Amino acid sequence: MTDNTVAGHEEQPGRALAGLLRNWWESSARDGREKPTQQSLAKRLGIDQTTLSRYLNPAHASNAPGRIVEQLHTALRAPADDLDRALALARAAAAGKRPAAAAPGPAAAPAGPSADRDAAARRRGRSPVAYPALAVASLLLLVLGGFVWWLVPTTTGQSDAKGTAGVSDRPSEGADWPLARKGNVLWKARTVQLLLRANGFDVKVDADYGPATAQAVKKFQAAHGLTPDGKVGKDTWPLLVITVDSRTTEPDAITAVQYLLHHAGVPTDSTGTYTPSTMRSLKEFQESRNLPVTGVGDEATWRALLNAQGPDQHK
Repeated sequence: MTDNTVAGHEEQPGRALAGLLRNWWESSARDGREKPTQQSLAKRLGIDQTTLSRYLNPAHASNAPGRIVEQLHTALRAPADDLDRALALARAAAAGKRPAAAAPGPAAAPAGPSADRDAAARRRGRSPVAYPALAVASLLLLVLGGFVWWLVPTTTGQSDAKGTAGVSDRPSEGADWPLARKGNVLWKARTVQLLLRANGFDVKVDADYGPATAQAVKKFQAAHGLTPDGKVGKDTWPLLVITVDSRTTEPDAITAVQYLLHHAGVPTDSTGTYTPSTMRSLKEFQESRNLPVTGVGDEATWRALLNAQGPDQHK
């Protein structure tokens, strides 16, 4: 019987994932290190202990998302070859989820205009007898609204501008750039490394913001007239990011966008190529963040993607 079968049937991806994660945890006590407690591990991941216990329990239906899988892989120093398999299981488990069955509706009412009106009222949570009262109230509100409009002069210019700003305010565009620095692991380190490679710096993409990455950042900053402090913040990010669209030829920049999209909750394949699927994912993310829906990974979209990631992680 193979690792992926149970009682002659293919094991569910969620169970296989939980078994693999638990094996990482159980096997983490090596090279003189003690196995971390679930409490300390949960704190490091930014989740509660009960949730972590479910992720490590093959008998539980709760499946760890890709972000948690990556964090566990790094925190527990699991075998490098296990990560791709674990992420594939996480995607398969997420794809296999089904919405809960809808509760049975009320018994069918007799046909006819009156029954149709009553059924519509029930769908809106109203009693059929409330219709006359609602009609009178609506008429009074209409008359009162017209009277107020007649009394208060209509304003244009500044008032309209303020009203429009209130509706189209885009918090994602105004969010600050996050600070990436030496000691970061996972998404901050991986994104900086991919963008450094896209800008011509030969750095290893290992999701560990170590001395080599910091030194490459310093060289990039010096080349662009910035203070070479090795930290990627509000002045360095705008120069480091690369616009990603159908004309982009830097696979590392495209991979970085695809990686950030996937971990922002928009499932995206990491291909290093700007595909129609990548465009759709970008548009979906932009729409969810009140950004212009262009399918182009511009500066505002990069900033929103970075601010949509998980908690900051350090060694």
